[in-house]
Amino acid sequence: MSTSLSKPTGRTKPTATGKAGRTPRLPLTPWTVAATAALALVAAGAFTTLAGLLVGPLHAELGWSRGAIGVGSAVNMVVYGATAPFAAALMDRFGMRYVATGALGLVGVGAVLTATAMTAAWQFALYWGVLVGLGTGATATAFAVTVTERWFVARRGLVTGLLTAASVVGQFVFLPVLSEVVGRYGWRAAALAPAGAAVLAAPLVWLTLRDHPADVGQRPYGAAEFVPRPAPVPGAARRAVRVLLRAARTGPFWLLAATFAICGASTNGVMWTHFAPAAHDHGMAMTAAASLLALIGIFNVAGTVASGWLTDRRDPRRLLAAYFALRGLALLTLPLLLTATVRPPLVAFVIAFGLLDVATVPPTIALCRAHFGPDAAVVFGWVNSAHQVGAGTVAFLGGAARDAFGSYDLVWVGTAALCATAALLSLTVRTEPFRPLAHED
Repeated sequence: MSTSLSKPTGRTKPTATGKAGRTPRLPLTPWTVAATAALALVAAGAFTTLAGLLVGPLHAELGWSRGAIGVGSAVNMVVYGATAPFAAALMDRFGMRYVATGALGLVGVGAVLTATAMTAAWQFALYWGVLVGLGTGATATAFAVTVTERWFVARRGLVTGLLTAASVVGQFVFLPVLSEVVGRYGWRAAALAPAGAAVLAAPLVWLTLRDHPADVGQRPYGAAEFVPRPAPVPGAARRAVRVLLRAARTGPFWLLAATFAICGASTNGVMWTHFAPAAHDHGMAMTAAASLLALIGIFNVAGTVASGWLTDRRDPRRLLAAYFALRGLALLTLPLLLTATVRPPLVAFVIAFGLLDVATVPPTIALCRAHFGPDAAVVFGWVNSAHQVGAGTVAFLGGAARDAFGSYDLVWVGTAALCATAALLSLTVRTEPFRPLAHED
């Protein structure tokens, strides 16, 4: 029976297995753990948008077509998405600290191999696509969901928004710096820079991240009673697959997967991969295009945190529908706004898109939590896989369309139509909580 505490303390409490957690040298609170998780998300996030800066240099130096480079980017996005549900299950088996630290090491290795050993397009798909994809996928939104579910009872929407915003900081804020590195020192130096950041972050994550509040005698934030640490869940891969099979029998899962696939197509797929080269096609300097992406990232932070706050208070279905409708309208106007110089209408687009870009994450997680309960983190990992499949598909098709038509205009218009579809699908997700099916052994 759980023990009620008048206030959180720094003393260790017995876990579900009867062993006491080791007290760290520094006192840990739920917000301290969230800050450590944010550091890992920032470090890994820098890799997810860097590929857009590599398209031009790889095409010029190695003579690869944009379609061939897009294959490597697509592999990265698909592997990123496919990793998330298994990473969530591995965190239940081995703990967040082991998985997050190992993932940061893996992205560092993949980036170093890309910069120092790559001579063929298939190696880009292997080093950047597979290795970096595995590492970033394990330290992505499913990781943020796991941290939130274990360490917070209250303010979950807000914390989800804050951790998603941390990932966005890594994705966008460093882009102007990396673009400058590409211009001055070449694309290899730009690939090595975030690798160094990941390697430096890994020891701090190992020292300060803890898997459960019970490890340090804490209650989850907002909990009335002490919560014992659950026993490790064996068979991480089997559990991830079983959760998918159960969730796939329900309508809400497929609706959420479809809307999130379109979310990926309209963010990672086009903006994060093709905005910089599309702007360059109109005569804009690559550094200016990267700065606009960084500005999107700054407003991502505000939009995601605000969306988390709203998700705690409003119907997440209606929020999703509004976000997708507005995003589609913004993308529809983009072909008219791209010029050689940065003008006020384009800045207005950047601000609007930034506020909407990652705002879909908190309401999607809330719907997963409402329908799938304790399996929400793993289910969201599978939903996020659909996100990356959509992103990878459009990343490839966008490059192929540019090769075939000499313009990205068709890509922007087609993606806007997909957003309109997602807005309608969001409203069809049922509101009553999902009744879990019996778990198979």
